[in-house]
Amino acid sequence: MYENYIFDLYGTLVDINTNEWKASLWKNMAMVYSLSGASYTPGKLRKAYDHYLAEEIAAVPEEKYTTDPEPLVDNIFEKLYTSKGVECSPEIVAYTARVFRALTIKYIKLYEGVRELFDAIRAHGGKIYLLSNAQRSFTEPEIRMLGIYDEFDDILISSDEGCAKPDEMFFRRVIERHGLDVSKSVMIGNDCNTDIGGANRVGMDSLYLHTNISPEVTGEVPAKYVIMSGSLIEARKALFGE
Repeated sequence: MYENYIFDLYGTLVDINTNEWKASLWKNMAMVYSLSGASYTPGKLRKAYDHYLAEEIAAVPEEKYTTDPEPLVDNIFEKLYTSKGVECSPEIVAYTARVFRALTIKYIKLYEGVRELFDAIRAHGGKIYLLSNAQRSFTEPEIRMLGIYDEFDDILISSDEGCAKPDEMFFRRVIERHGLDVSKSVMIGNDCNTDIGGANRVGMDSLYLHTNISPEVTGEVPAKYVIMSGSLIEARKALFGE
């Protein structure tokens, strides 16, 4: 029995479909910026966004990551205003991030069995952590909306940490921050590389869920538990025999 259960979010607990490449996104965001005095065409906005994204990735301090730097997109949304001479508050940046994210989402919902799995973990005295490759300005409002924010003993998001799974440093953050015993901890995720590979790097057991948005799997999955149905109900049975 484990003491610590570390979860990936998207594709593991949350089923989501987003599209950041659709033309309507950049058309609508160009209007959002233009109405605030930062005039862009959709094409120039997309080009500027990509430029500032590359800048932000390059600017992540080397001491924050080993292999996989993670930028903060809030800085990009801010630069898109300030580069046009428009001052903006943190509240405006946060609002812009939420608008951007909302325009990309086709649907978002919890997978079946999330709450039951959490209840089983708590019933067995376990702690629940989130380790997500994500942007807090996107993710925190979403998990609050879905009603699971308060389920976690701690939430670690890559945009806060400057590194992303499978970077060993990201896993070390949750381990060291909470003094976790790796031998009594398990990583639960839907990506063989980021979730399972990262857990293997730090010697942590893992449970792999093959869900509708998992990357294609070739060969054997190097996890202690493998649930190819993607079912959290089956995951609960594998972990607790119930």
